Amino acid sequence: MRKNVLMTAFQTKVLKATLEIPFGETRTYAWVARRIGRPKAVRAVGSALRRNPWPLIIPCHRVVRSDGDVGKYAGKDDGRKARLIALERALREKLR
Repeated sequence: MRKNVLMTAFQTKVLKATLEIPFGETRTYAWVARRIGRPKAVRAVGSALRRNPWPLIIPCHRVVRSDGDVGKYAGKDDGRKARLIALERALREKLR
């Protein structure tokens, strides 16, 4: 099934900011919100990332909570996000 790829300007800005996060690194939802000029829109950033139609291309798993918890991935708390972050960090170290 094909996902609807129509996005708001806000969602597009969130996804573009997420593309700036380097491989193997993370940033917070607050960082993304500040990056797009909407520092109080932290929860809206999370909602926009949950609707990411291209998770293999736009690395929404690199965005974590400010308290250090990885948070959910695609609306689920099944450990995938933590595993993806750990895998990227390990690959980054091997490639150095």
